Amino acid sequence: MVKEEDRSVLRRLLQLYLHDLSEFIDTDVDPHGEFPYRYLDHYWTEPDRHAFLIRVDGEWAGFALVRACPHWDMAEFFVMRKYRREGVGREAARLVFAAFPGTWEVRQREANTGATRFWRAAIPYEFEEVATEEGVKQRFVVTPVRNASD
Repeated sequence: MVKEEDRSVLRRLLQLYLHDLSEFIDTDVDPHGEFPYRYLDHYWTEPDRHAFLIRVDGEWAGFALVRACPHWDMAEFFVMRKYRREGVGREAARLVFAAFPGTWEVRQREANTGATRFWRAAIPYEFEEVATEEGVKQRFVVTPVRNASD
């Protein structure tokens, strides 16, 4: 979970993510030169939202934003270009999924074919892929991991 003192790190990484995503969505920067993201503060005020930062060898590498609605939803997921294609995103996604057992959905825009390829490979569970108005989504169920003592 992102600590309050790391909120500004997440905000800056979110700007990099939104810059990458601007290729696929109709958005521009605001008068201050920033991409708007109205839900960021909700991750500290709403109990059904969870924010995670990703590190590689102690360096910031990305983030995951998860929300419950009523299933689990990967609201946003980002790995910096430097760390892509090294398994960083796949491992981070699997850790996030494992932390929240239950039904999941992961969505991608139709034009973002790279994201769809990534999620098809990164989801370590059997999934159903469904076409949506904006693109595709994968649905799957994460079962809780049982301890040997259970």
